[in-house]
Amino acid sequence: MQKWVKQLGILALGLALAVTLTACGKSSSSSRTSAASSDLKLQQSGTLTIGLEGTFKPYSYRKNGQLTGFEVDLGKAVAKKLGLKAKFVPTKFDSLIAGLDVNKYDVVINDIAETPAREKKYLFSTPYIYSKSQLAVKKSSDIKKITEIKGTKIAQTTTSNNAADAKRLGATVTPTDGFQQSIDLVSQGRVAGTINSREAFYAYFKQNKHTAIRLIDAGSAIKTSKIGAIFTKKHSKLQKQVSKAIQELRQDGTLIKLSKQYFGGDVTQK
Repeated sequence: MQKWVKQLGILALGLALAVTLTACGKSSSSSRTSAASSDLKLQQSGTLTIGLEGTFKPYSYRKNGQLTGFEVDLGKAVAKKLGLKAKFVPTKFDSLIAGLDVNKYDVVINDIAETPAREKKYLFSTPYIYSKSQLAVKKSSDIKKITEIKGTKIAQTTTSNNAADAKRLGATVTPTDGFQQSIDLVSQGRVAGTINSREAFYAYFKQNKHTAIRLIDAGSAIKTSKIGAIFTKKHSKLQKQVSKAIQELRQDGTLIKLSKQYFGGDVTQK
């Protein structure tokens, strides 16, 4: 009888231990993501919250009501590398970077150029695009070089690096909500031109083969811009992890594949 009771006690102890270990295993597994999220100071545990415009083809835009584009797919790929889900928060460009300051999202992935002024306040990931600027004017325009925009009106979003370049070259900036409105003002002859990246114009001409717009290379007047994800300085750990993910996506061919898919060429190299 004593032997049977002893065996029953050992069995009960074993079952209790197994249940405890299983519970610990589940707790450990579920807490790993939570711990990682806490370490990276994410807005939402297990989720990388990404700010972008959502209206700038082919970077991020809606197709059949769903967000898609180069930076949408890039954001998803980066989040996957980090073991996170991607959540996108569409925001107008002029308040996009400011959204970082009020914790609206963890990171902005939206064709943001790395500039000395921005570097003073924010962190940038390793570049995923090396952007060369061009000036769009009407085919009938007398402008032959980008330096000839001095004294003219140039359509730009006011907080963009393109607006800063236009002002530096002596132009007056006509504020717009985004790329399409800027192009429309050029087409209507209400401004002399608009400055933007070659990749943005690649996509525009792909969709508008018979446009009355022509392009002028910026040449040495505007330096090649490094485009990376942007973070507040409190997100230094996240910045390092995202940079590592982008490097891996460059090495495994994902970055150039997405570039060719959305831009029709490689805009990821220097």
